[in-house]
Parts: sequence; C-alpha cells; structure tokens
Amino acid sequence: MKVQPLAARVGRYGLVGVAAAAVHYGILELSGWPLWLSNPIAFLIASLTSYLGHALYTFRDETDGQRFARRWLILQFSVNLSACYLLGLWLNPWGAIPFTKLILVLTPTILNALIWTKAAQFSLQRQHPNKSKPKLHADDLGLTNATNTAILALAKAKQLDSASLLVNGNAVESAVEQCRSHPNLQLCLHLCLSEGRAVTEPQQVSELIDDKGRLKCSFGQLMLASCLPKNAPGRRRLEKQLRCEVNSQIQRFRELTGLTIIAIDGHQHLHLVPIVLDIILELAAEQGICWLRTTAEPLPTGLSWRYWQLALTNGGWLKWLVLQTLTRMALPRLRKALVATNAGFAGVLFTGRMVDSPLRASWQELKSLSFSPPQTEPLLLSHPAAQLKQEESNTGLRDFPLSRIFFTSPWRQLEWQAIKDYKPVSQLKVGHE
Repeated sequence: MKVQPLAARVGRYGLVGVAAAAVHYGILELSGWPLWLSNPIAFLIASLTSYLGHALYTFRDETDGQRFARRWLILQFSVNLSACYLLGLWLNPWGAIPFTKLILVLTPTILNALIWTKAAQFSLQRQHPNKSKPKLHADDLGLTNATNTAILALAKAKQLDSASLLVNGNAVESAVEQCRSHPNLQLCLHLCLSEGRAVTEPQQVSELIDDKGRLKCSFGQLMLASCLPKNAPGRRRLEKQLRCEVNSQIQRFRELTGLTIIAIDGHQHLHLVPIVLDIILELAAEQGICWLRTTAEPLPTGLSWRYWQLALTNGGWLKWLVLQTLTRMALPRLRKALVATNAGFAGVLFTGRMVDSPLRASWQELKSLSFSPPQTEPLLLSHPAAQLKQEESNTGLRDFPLSRIFFTSPWRQLEWQAIKDYKPVSQLKVGHE
C-alpha cells in the first residue's frame, strides 16, 4: 500500500474511532449508572457507530460501500462486550479516576482495529473472488430412475460436473449404462452402510444387516462404535465386517464403471465417521483410493435470517458442527495417507434445500476459496431428482427407508430445476449478511 493511501486510511480510521470513542465516553460520563452497567451499554452504541463507519467510510474500497457481513458485528459484540464487562468489574473500585475510563475506551478501540481489518479482508476477497470454479455435484445416482433422470439430464446440459454412484441402488445398472453417453461426468463411489441391500454375502456381515438383509449402520451407531477401545472384541468384530462391505462396494463400483482409481464419499456422510475412515485409509493404497470428500463448509453471506432459522429447525446447524469436527480430524490423516480432498464444500447447512438464495450464496462463497494441489476444487452438493413414480415410491425404495421421505419430497424437483436454471457467472452477486 502506498504512503498516501495508507495515511488516508489511518486518517479515516481515526475519525471513525474518535467518533465511536466519543459516544462511548459521553455515555459513561452522562448516564450516572454504575460502571459495570454503563460500560456495556456505552459499548453497544459505540459499536454500531464503529460498524457502520468503518464499513461505509474507512474500508469502502474493500466493502464497495456495503456493510460488513453480520458475523463480524456478532464477533465484535462477543469479544468486546466480554472484555468491557470484565474490565468494568475489575476497574470498578477506581471508576472515579479518569485514566480508568481511558482504559475502558481504548481497549475496544484496539480490539476493533484487529476485527475490522479482518472484516475488510473478508469483504475484499468476496468482491474479487478467485478465478477457480467450484464443482456442482449430485448424490445418489443409481438409487432410482427418478434420480437418474435428473442427474443425467443435468450432465447432458453441462450443468453438472460429478455424481456419486450408489452401487446398491435399485437403478444402478441403468445409471451406469446411460453414463456412457456422458464421459465428462466424473463418478465417485457413494459408500452406503445405513440402508439398501448389502453387497457382501449376508453371512459375512451379519451384524451390519437386519433380518431382511438391509444394511442398518446408522451415523450414531457408528460414532458410538468409534468410541470403543481399539482392542474391544465388539469393535474388532464390527471392523472386520465393515471392511468386507467396504471392499465389496469398491469392487462392485470398479466392475460397473471400469475405473481403477477410486474417489469416494458416503451416503449420509458416513465415510467421515472415524471407524469407517480408518478402514478406507487402510485400503487406500491397495484399492487405489485417491480422493475422499470432506465437508469443510464456510458460512455463506447474503442470506436473510429466515434461512438460518430454517437451518436450525431442520438440524442443519447440528450436522454442520458434527461434520466440521470430523473433517478437521480427517484432514491430517488424509494428507499422511496421500489421499486428496476438496478445498471446500457446501450442502450440509441447507441440505435438501439448495435452491435460490442458499444456492447462490454457497456458490459465491466457494468461489472465494483458494486452493492448491493436491486439493481439488470446492464442491457444491445437491440432491436432484425427478418426481417418483408410485411404483418406485412403494417398492423401489423399500430397502431405503431413510431415503424414502427425502426423495418423495417436492424439494428434489425444486433442486433439479434450480441447478438446471442456475448460471454461475461473475455478475451474479450476493449482498452481505
């Protein structure tokens, strides 16, 4: 940065800082309230002054004249309100000393300098996103003819980059046959352990299936099994059977697609559960597993509160927190095993409802991510499908009870239409939160 712009930036920051500090100090002096009460209130009002002033004036080049994303205001409130309240309690015995009020005023000013600088960098990155293009990805190819119809139509229209193949799906052979007409559609194995028929002979995976031969390993059950000691007999027995089924699904995927290098993800993200990930990484070198999907999902900007409320009521926040944690645990292990992964991800917070604003905001967020090999492009996940015929709904999904409600929802057609209509070009901007 040149000297003159830097000097101008410092000057603008100083003006806003002085205005916020004056508001803060004035309330402390004129309110007549105890310091532990007046200081947090004064800070809140001064913070709003600082938030608007720095976004619209100090850092206008980075923000393009828009407000900072709300997350930065929340961060500022959380950090500074805690600091101001604790300082107020600590310094209350010396409240009559002017130097005490000076400390209370300068502390949030210094903290704000750090927070707003980071916020400006965040805004600038989104004003000038990277040239890399995220991948549009669809799950559950091969589950039904309805999912095949939507996914392959998107592939034909060049609106889809990749898809996950469910090798125990009801329409997997048809899906693979039709994929031959779309060689640019990248396929990965959609490892399924929670529903559908086992690929392994039932007697070899008796603890993984119910009395009808359907896989029954839920996310919660596998997480609990991951907490057992490594040498616990129950865990070792379960691992042996899981290894059989994972191996069988890999072999089935290879037979269907002819691919020797395997990319892998999981139905309901079960591949990130530690006990399953252990097995995948053990088999990586032997089975040619070169890539595994992770779910490091940044929070998108430009969404109204109702979408965040929807994510809360639908369990999106809980799933996001769990999968963020599992991804953080998995990343160093993937690097050690020389297995690549995607640089970013979107599709957990608003899973099953990736349309309109969530779709656009997530795409824009992924565009701002930078990455370098062995990382691959960020991935935006969708679950498109045509309307299920009554026969498929009643019989085709009989072995997939967890997916039945999900795929009979009209949201599957809405996602299909949203991806079909979406034009992810640079002029499609989203505002700040």
